[in-house]
Amino acid sequence: MRSPITGIVALFVLFVVLIVGYSSVFTVSQTEQVLVVDAFARYRIKNALRFYQSIGSIQAANIQLTTLLNASLRRVLGEVTFITVVRDQREALMARIREQLDKEADGYGIQVVDVRIRRADLPEQNSQAVYQRMQTERQREAAEFRAQGGQKAQEIRSNADREATVIIAEANSTAEQVRGAGDAERNRLFAEAYGKDPDFFAFYRSMSAYETGLKSNDTRFLLRPDSDFFKFFSNSSGKPPVAAAAAPAPPAAPKP
Repeated sequence: MRSPITGIVALFVLFVVLIVGYSSVFTVSQTEQVLVVDAFARYRIKNALRFYQSIGSIQAANIQLTTLLNASLRRVLGEVTFITVVRDQREALMARIREQLDKEADGYGIQVVDVRIRRADLPEQNSQAVYQRMQTERQREAAEFRAQGGQKAQEIRSNADREATVIIAEANSTAEQVRGAGDAERNRLFAEAYGKDPDFFAFYRSMSAYETGLKSNDTRFLLRPDSDFFKFFSNSSGKPPVAAAAAPAPPAAPKP
């Protein structure tokens, strides 16, 4: 004959199993995302009498706290995004979960000391989709940065080319002005020299022509010897030699 106590214990175990099973079953909407979370809590018994009156044993306390922890995790983490859980506000979220769990465990004479999220991941298929989306987003940002960099580089090159064109044009203009002023001054000096001493001016021009025409590697010329080009070779004055006066004819002999 089975003892009534055995039946009560079996019903209690079945009740606990149902609670744990129910806490592990959930429905995901199309607009929601599943997060696999590995967390644990540390607690201490602050009121032994209340603890044994309400829950009875450490094993039962662990089961009850697991249920409460799962519920608190769902409430807190269900309000935030995946990035917030894994990166941005993880410490603050664990503090909120600990406060909620501690408030609910107070009726059992238990104080929750700490709650830690050891791991927070998406299911494998979701993880691959998230990683692919993150990779696509990074690639898009990289392409955008490269495009912006290329555009900026093109603007810099265009500005540099435009400035170089302006600088070269201004330099050429200044050079032409200086060259024109130099040519004008040279012509003025030539005209002044010619007015003062035409012979010296002619000599200077001939010397310049000799310097230009008689190169060090080739001094050959096909010219007549009496050409004006060589007039200062035969006479330092550059003037043609004066022909000697004809001698007077001897007087005619007297006729007999």
